[in-house]
Amino acid sequence: MPELTESKLTRFLKFYNALSHDGLRQLADIYTADVVFIDPVHQITGRDQLSRYFSHAYQRLIYCKFEPVSQSDNEQQSFISWVMTLSHPAIAKGKPLVVHGCSELRWRQQHIYYHRDFYDLTELVYQHLPVLGWATSKVKQRMAQA
Repeated sequence: MPELTESKLTRFLKFYNALSHDGLRQLADIYTADVVFIDPVHQITGRDQLSRYFSHAYQRLIYCKFEPVSQSDNEQQSFISWVMTLSHPAIAKGKPLVVHGCSELRWRQQHIYYHRDFYDLTELVYQHLPVLGWATSKVKQRMAQA
C-alpha cells in the first residue's frame, strides 16, 4: 500500500506546485465535492467554495512552491510537513517569503475530503506589516526573556 500513498502525496504536491489562477479546473482531480479545507484564516466547505478561495488567493500571486520535508501516511490519512516559498505584491513588497507548515489530509477513494493546513500566520503575514510586525517582534522578545 505505500505506493498508493506515495502516489497520492506526489499528485498532491504536483498539483500545488503547478496551481495557478488558471489551473483550478484540476481541483476535482484532488478533492471531493464535499471537501472541508481549514487553514489559520479560513474554514471552507465544498469544492466550489474552495475554487473561489484559490481563485482569489492566486489572482495576484507571483510565485508559490512547496518543498516537502517529511511525511507520514496510511491509506486514509496523511501528514506532510513542507516549506512554502511565495511572493505576493501585497506582502513584504513582493519579496520572497519562506513559511514552514504542515498539512493533514484525509482521503476517500484517492481524493481529499479533509485538508487542514497548520502554519504560523505571523511568519506569513503579520511580521511583514509595519505596525503589527513591530508589535509582534516586541511580544516575541518579551516572551523569550520571561
